[in-house]
Amino acid sequence: MKKRAFDLPTLLNNLEWGEREEVEFKSARGGLPSSLWETYSAMANSHGGVILLGVEDNQTVSGVGDAAKLQKDFWNTINNRSKVNINLLANDDLKTIQIDAKVVMAIRIPRATRNQKPVFLGQNPLSGTYRRNCEGDYHCTEQEVGRMLTDRSEEPADSRILEQFSLQDIDMPSLQHYRQRFSAYKPNHPWLDLDEKEFLLKLGGWRKDRFSQKEGLTVAGLLMFGRDETIREAVPSFHVDYRERLSNDPDMRWTDRLTADGTWTANLFQFFSKTFQQLCADLKTPFQLDANLFRKGETEVHEAIREALVNALIHADYQGQGGIVVEKYPDRFEFANPGTALVSFDQMLRGGISECRNKALQTMFMMIGTAEKAGSGIDKIVRGWNSQHWRSPLFREQMQPDRTLWRLPMVSLIPKDSLERLQRRFGAKFKKFNEMEIQALVTADVEECVDNARMRQFTPLHASDVTKLLQDLVAKGALIQEKSGRWSQYRLPPLVDSVHMGVDSVHMGVDSVHMGVDSVHMGVDSVHRDEQSSEEWSLLLQIASPARKNKKTAPVAMEKLILDLCQGRWLSRKQLGDLLNRNHDGLRARFLTSMVQHGLLRLRYPDKPNRTDQAYTASTSNLSVAVTGKSDVCGLADLEAIIP
Repeated sequence: MKKRAFDLPTLLNNLEWGEREEVEFKSARGGLPSSLWETYSAMANSHGGVILLGVEDNQTVSGVGDAAKLQKDFWNTINNRSKVNINLLANDDLKTIQIDAKVVMAIRIPRATRNQKPVFLGQNPLSGTYRRNCEGDYHCTEQEVGRMLTDRSEEPADSRILEQFSLQDIDMPSLQHYRQRFSAYKPNHPWLDLDEKEFLLKLGGWRKDRFSQKEGLTVAGLLMFGRDETIREAVPSFHVDYRERLSNDPDMRWTDRLTADGTWTANLFQFFSKTFQQLCADLKTPFQLDANLFRKGETEVHEAIREALVNALIHADYQGQGGIVVEKYPDRFEFANPGTALVSFDQMLRGGISECRNKALQTMFMMIGTAEKAGSGIDKIVRGWNSQHWRSPLFREQMQPDRTLWRLPMVSLIPKDSLERLQRRFGAKFKKFNEMEIQALVTADVEECVDNARMRQFTPLHASDVTKLLQDLVAKGALIQEKSGRWSQYRLPPLVDSVHMGVDSVHMGVDSVHMGVDSVHMGVDSVHRDEQSSEEWSLLLQIASPARKNKKTAPVAMEKLILDLCQGRWLSRKQLGDLLNRNHDGLRARFLTSMVQHGLLRLRYPDKPNRTDQAYTASTSNLSVAVTGKSDVCGLADLEAIIP
């Protein structure tokens, strides 16, 4: 008889560990698996997680042998410094449980603090450090280990003395402008009487090493006040970029941009001053800046924007990739910086803890009233957004490359148009959802997906309660789940379009009713029934299952699946990506463009092929291709080899 998979969310809820943790399954028939320790290092150096010993990859329970011996071996090994450099676990982090009359050992791995990283195997961190991404454990590069060691150091990254650099590398107008703001904010401060070098010394922009007797300009001093060319010489990866994307025209990349182009001095102080003005220029709330860019009738919203901007500048890893990128949209602001957060997401929400990667930069902004050391910056961001009843700010981290994103949406917590879309979608069923369920559905609608971490950003629920709520919505057919554990995301089942069915299916002009982006007018006698969408989506998932189960699907087979999915309906790139479990931009590059060119697929909007809502349907003249799997599309195998 086939073993059945157990209910993972229920198990985690019972353990009170919740979906905030990523889960790894490992067989333990022969004792502790060797890969256990790589996963321990990877989870500790990432976001933490849960390891279930005695569970196979397909979530069937095989159990452990002698549980008492296994526990003893585990504690002996994790406390052996020749095997693992540090034990992060408390007694409560290891539990034995019974599933289907078999014993499973559950191990919770906490996230290591910056002072504990890197957690590594053996004696050498360069060869024994692992981290976790959405595909599993991976061996860290020397650069990644180096950045962990830098963050671990008590000496901040920006306090390093730059040899061979001097005051000649400072942009004096920037320093003078800063001193003016300092004077306006602290008019009686004793530092105002100091010369430039002594003033920088007090700020941390110049430093004397007590032991080596070396002194000079610091990384912080150069980043804050330096000239373009000298900053790039000392910190080659330094980059700042402000982009305005206020047009709905997809052919217009941005309506304004501020980046290092030689027309201004691209140091952090000038970038902050110019960018903050741009961000606040057209907010629909009373606000003015005085001559020194100080508060004049400032609101909590502007305070939140300033905190988010300064937060990106002082927490950035300036040796990382991608630089500082600030973007302004009609409905949101986005602040992205290289490097991951030095505290956990939950610590951030609690506040009161100040862990800053660049403490001298933090001091410099604090001395002009634009930063604090009390760990309250996130509170100010959230409070400012709550004051307008906007959706809570969104926080995201990614790895490879390490980057942090804050998104501040200027959208109502429960937008009226979103409620209307959901009411059309679910009909009478919508009235049966409770307040928290509606919050989850609105988030999935407005932000395209919802997950455990996002729900905890604006609800008081515990992680395990959020898991239960989302899983209940899946059971009700209101959401579909992608992946599992920390990487779980939940989306609304897309309303799959029906293809026009002949002369009677033309749009009916004033008599037709617009039913949303994904619906199609089908004539006077046709009614679009939302309750059927989940069933149709499930059918499409079955069609796409060969690709979902196999990451290396042959090009010809993938092409056939695309044609099968698009037969008799319109599907967008994103819908195809979700169905096939592939990146939708990659699908377009590898398959969709070529298939359109060869007449296998048709575009819904042929005059604007780059529309973000572009959709595809199978050409009726190529119906046989969907049956035979043959086509004359050339170069797909070559593209498959070129694009991983």
